[in-house]
Amino acid sequence: MNTAIKSIIKQPSLGLINSIVANDSLREWVFKLGDKAIYKAIVEKNPYGRPVKVQEDKYYLLRNLLNSINKALKNKNISPEVQHSAINTFLGKVFLAENPTTKLFEQKYGFEPPSFLLISPTKRCNLNCIGCYASSSSKNAEHLDFETVNRIMNEKRELWGSHFTVISGGEPTLWRDNGKDIIDLAAKHDDNYFLMFTNGTTINDKTAKRLAEVGNITPAISVEGLEKETDARRGKGVHKKILKSFEILRNYGVPFGISVTAMKNNVNLITSDEFIDFYFEEQGAIYGWIFQYMPIGRSYTLDLMVTPEQRLELYKKEQYMVKNRKIFIADFWNSGPASNGCIAAGRSGGYFYIDWNGNCSPCAFYPYKTHNIKEVYKNGGDLNTVLLSPFFTSIRKWQDDYSYRKPTFEMGNQIVPCAIKDHYENAKKTIIETGAQPIDQPAALALTDEEYAKGLIKYGEEVDKLTQPIWEQEYIGPEKAKLRIPKAS
Repeated sequence: MNTAIKSIIKQPSLGLINSIVANDSLREWVFKLGDKAIYKAIVEKNPYGRPVKVQEDKYYLLRNLLNSINKALKNKNISPEVQHSAINTFLGKVFLAENPTTKLFEQKYGFEPPSFLLISPTKRCNLNCIGCYASSSSKNAEHLDFETVNRIMNEKRELWGSHFTVISGGEPTLWRDNGKDIIDLAAKHDDNYFLMFTNGTTINDKTAKRLAEVGNITPAISVEGLEKETDARRGKGVHKKILKSFEILRNYGVPFGISVTAMKNNVNLITSDEFIDFYFEEQGAIYGWIFQYMPIGRSYTLDLMVTPEQRLELYKKEQYMVKNRKIFIADFWNSGPASNGCIAAGRSGGYFYIDWNGNCSPCAFYPYKTHNIKEVYKNGGDLNTVLLSPFFTSIRKWQDDYSYRKPTFEMGNQIVPCAIKDHYENAKKTIIETGAQPIDQPAALALTDEEYAKGLIKYGEEVDKLTQPIWEQEYIGPEKAKLRIPKAS
């Protein structure tokens, strides 16, 4: 997708972009041109021959991101340092720059490297949320040392040409090692743009001022709905603290988004006009991430998951919000077509996950591993040792065979993309065959829980059955029609 955009935009001067962005009238004009350029690059040119509807899904998300950024600039909610970093790092290095390191990797290994890593430097958290995937609390002391995280950051740039990093936890703002914290890490690696998932309760004036000064971190703050729903899962008074954090971030010009866990009991609220208006219009969130509850971690249960029927309705409402409300909101399951399916296990353009103990997992919701980065380093290896492991390689092969590298008219249903939630039977087989080990006790229990396996397998089959008609009719059906291939009955 980035290559397609570059072919249209032709690497403009970043200095010129900075000047244009500062001028309201010029910016409006350029953003309209950018909208048209993105549509032409992604949908009309479609260099990789993906289904047109897949490309349209990508276009709408990028269009909405442009709209959100433009709105924040118009409202003066972005500091000069943040603006500079967004243009020179996020736009200049992540999206537009030709990257020789990435090309060298592809020439050597035959596939493009991951675009980013997800790192949880600490398990410690000041909250004790129901169903936490990480089972975090204030009692947890596990954390990565700054030297190890610093090496990871250097290696992903040097080996893959990666300039984007996602930080989670635990609560990442509580991470301290050798007198340094997460903002120090961002300052040291100012050629990276950081997305930080946080509960938002520790953000004060000092923190916001530092975030505005480094300019290359955007906080995604977790909510579960409005005050009632958020406090019910995260603790009484948490929502009021979050609203205060929003205010502080706006005052210092730090752009932020929201992160919400979709569960059976809140799924209707989080797609309502009331929810969208409150966070995106009143509070000024620029983007939103939806994580459908995964039955892993603390007191895991299938009962909190959105039902197959709710997931279908969630998909439809998300499509409406993206197209008609023009907000940037992505669901890591239902938005699968926009990412060409599952992006875990270091898939091209994707990522893998490193936790507070150094365990390397396909993603944060796939809690099994064959490698630990600290042990890899002790044995003379690097990030590629993990990336090329049989465990990750097996998952990438499944991604390719299921959908990612299939001919357009044969692609598997990307509305059910998840390697472990939507295709659990295959995931369990992969875990066992590659000797992957659980990273914690809940993951170990889940692996031997027959009812859990039966429930997840049934869940994936039911969601696929409900969404397959959409995939067939709207995504690959038109591609079959071009080739005069009969649609599936």
